[in-house]
Amino acid sequence: MDRTSASPQRHNAAQRSAHIREVVLAKGVELRERYPILKHQDALGAGILAFALAGMIGSAALYITGHMAWWACLLLNAFFASLTHELEHDLIHSMYFRKQRVPHNLMMGLVWLARPSTINPWIRRHLHLNHHKVSGTETDMEERAITNGEPWGFARLLMVGDNVMSAFIRMLRAKTWAHKFSIIKRTLKVYAPLALVHWGAWYVFLGFHAANGVAYLMGSPIEWSATTLSVMQVIDIAAVVIIGPNVLRTFCLHFISSNMHYHGDVEPGNVLQQCQVLNPWWLWPLQAFCFNFGSSHGIHHFVVKEPFYIRQLTVPVAHKVMREMGVRFNDFGTFGRANRFVRKENEGLAGKAVEVN
Repeated sequence: MDRTSASPQRHNAAQRSAHIREVVLAKGVELRERYPILKHQDALGAGILAFALAGMIGSAALYITGHMAWWACLLLNAFFASLTHELEHDLIHSMYFRKQRVPHNLMMGLVWLARPSTINPWIRRHLHLNHHKVSGTETDMEERAITNGEPWGFARLLMVGDNVMSAFIRMLRAKTWAHKFSIIKRTLKVYAPLALVHWGAWYVFLGFHAANGVAYLMGSPIEWSATTLSVMQVIDIAAVVIIGPNVLRTFCLHFISSNMHYHGDVEPGNVLQQCQVLNPWWLWPLQAFCFNFGSSHGIHHFVVKEPFYIRQLTVPVAHKVMREMGVRFNDFGTFGRANRFVRKENEGLAGKAVEVN
């Protein structure tokens, strides 16, 4: 395709997607030639993981020894954990140590330990690769699980930041006992063991402090046993250093991801309709804890095999060509449409033959 003549009016959706892919891939090649260190992809992935884990452990140590405020530790670890999410995503697409099973699987295990709120990453690999095949449809289980396609309300607010609550609400909505048991069985399978421990400890943390708060207001403090208090001391520390950061990170990521992906009326295989770029200034507090996901993830749907740090570096060029080719930016109407695309008349071009000069 002539890169200088590409336009939404003269090309169909597949051709426009190919043009975006061509431009973004060319920018990636240019960056690697300009900065040769970017060619060492395995080493960079391992280095970023070491940095993130060291940051999480270091801030936890500073908090436990009284040298860092709880809120600073929580925010820092949410940021460091967001790096490990990006690494897991790249690992799912086999971007690091693709032909070396031991370091590859070691990285998969470590990014899971850093984010115990999530499903087993080896299981997620199948869900995510399926997401690319069927994005925006009912069979896109990965996005459906994080509330994409749900109308906004109290239920979605509960579900978007809590994986187990999301599964619980879907179980309650199921119309048959067979379906309910299927959801329970699937949830236990994909979240065992780390997420079940993580969310269980989170509920214990919330319940314990809620009970103490109510008792205090009623003027009758609860006399907890020494064992309970010692267990809660451990859970309170965990809530600051690992549980709370991942609850915050989960909410930010799922809020952004579920609203930048479209659902329900996208044309099958039309990448232009799968995502928008969601990057208004007022979402930066959330973007900070999901590594600018709303701005950069749409690029990934066009260029799947670029690691997240290259994707971030290509953002200016990618956004320019994506806008030119008709990708939506900051379509806030999606919040009121339950993430439906609602195609405009001039956007239903996929599959139509359009003259290319």
